[in-house]
Amino acid sequence: MQPSTKTNSKSNANANTNTNEEAAVVMMQHQVENNKSTSPKPNAMNSLKLTKMGSVSNKEKRVYKIVLTGGPCGGKTTGQSRLCTFFENLGWKVFRVPETATVLLSGGVKFSDLTEKEDPPTPTTYVYKDLPFAAPEHSLIDLTASCPRCLAKAASKPNGSEAYKFQENLIRTMVQIENTYFELGNSSARNCLIICDRGVMDASAYISKDKWEKMMAANKWNSVEMRDNRYNQILHLVSAANGAEDFYSTEDHACRSEGVELARELDYKSAAAWVGHPYFDVIDNSTNFEAKMNRMIESVCQKLGIDIGDRLQATSRKLKYLIAVLPPDSEFPPFQDFDVVHHYLQSAGPKVQARLRKRGQKNHWSYIHTQRRPNVHGQARIEVKTQLTHRDYMNLLAQRDDAHFTIYKKRRCFLINNQYFQLDIYREPGHPRCKGLVLLETYSSLTGEALKNCMPKFLNIVKEVTGDPDYSMFNLSLKEDWSTTKKYCRPATHAKGATNGVANTPLVLNGQ
Repeated sequence: MQPSTKTNSKSNANANTNTNEEAAVVMMQHQVENNKSTSPKPNAMNSLKLTKMGSVSNKEKRVYKIVLTGGPCGGKTTGQSRLCTFFENLGWKVFRVPETATVLLSGGVKFSDLTEKEDPPTPTTYVYKDLPFAAPEHSLIDLTASCPRCLAKAASKPNGSEAYKFQENLIRTMVQIENTYFELGNSSARNCLIICDRGVMDASAYISKDKWEKMMAANKWNSVEMRDNRYNQILHLVSAANGAEDFYSTEDHACRSEGVELARELDYKSAAAWVGHPYFDVIDNSTNFEAKMNRMIESVCQKLGIDIGDRLQATSRKLKYLIAVLPPDSEFPPFQDFDVVHHYLQSAGPKVQARLRKRGQKNHWSYIHTQRRPNVHGQARIEVKTQLTHRDYMNLLAQRDDAHFTIYKKRRCFLINNQYFQLDIYREPGHPRCKGLVLLETYSSLTGEALKNCMPKFLNIVKEVTGDPDYSMFNLSLKEDWSTTKKYCRPATHAKGATNGVANTPLVLNGQ
């Protein structure tokens, strides 16, 4: 990686950054004008109007909430600035939610005050929790330091009750600050992008599992609401300490003194905290820094359905693989399991697919409506994804298509080699063709050996099935036999046996 600027430098955030982005904005503005006369009329499904977050409407303004997270020196400060400039040039209102921990701790909190019952460790004997090596700690160098990571570590110590309580209040404050910005977004007359500098789940990366679960239970919080339903998309900017070590720096940052090894561990923990979110993107250091920022913007635009053409060199694509057999849980890295239920709905025409998804853990659920259709030019398919309330979900269930089985899955989400994977394990009841079926999905811009090297080695991958209609969930759910049904959907661009998948990768939109 050869970045031309430091990832943590605020002074370079706005310099020499918008040539490609502004060109993309101009292109998109012209495209919107040109498409007004050719846009299809909304059918009964996509014109349905619901009033809450994630409502199904093609006319309402959009409020899109993202979290920028990642390890030290990943580019979050610059990333905020780039996203802000890009979307403001599109005419969006942009709010930037500050990192709550930094706001509160800058008020004079001292770790020595919060942990006074415990003798401070020494630099030669202190070992980070769960790390096999000694590591420097801010509180060893300066007891007035105010790093959020240090506070969380203090809260995890045996006598850290005051720190634990402060951490709990910090999260409550974070929720309230975010809610204030969310309400401002809802009241804005324009489309609104809300960028959160870290989110609620980041706190779980720096506190023991037992204390985190205790805190969640005491406040009646749950992971589905705090992680999956609260934010539309999570962007993890990988630390320069992981893949761009020559450019890792602790300069110009009052709360950063981590060594490279510790920064890598913090980066992994930060990513692991968000495993399970349905729209979690890892922006790694496989390119130079400028391209990294472009990939970040492209990821948000793709989820929103903003066509940027090749202006930001979008190369990431959805990949799908057939897995021979599910290995034992012990062979997996840390993972999150979800129960998933899909219902296909009656649609307006043969080229349009509509479905509902219910996804949850421990009886806490999130609900998504997806409509998949060709774009106005009849080329790549577009997926419009909309978050629903439970009431909206139940109302739409009345439109179930009896030609399809309900699909039941266990979805396992995990992170390995800086790559985010989803493993779908099909369950009964269902069509016999789905019995024992296990499919692995990921998004990647890698190819060849680079892609092969990042794949999970503990999985027995039979073949790539990207774009293969035999592994389309729509076809898998059909009640009729494929040899006799007229409903079997085969994309026109798919040649039997083709596995590159690029032509059939849908453009995903998250409707509001």
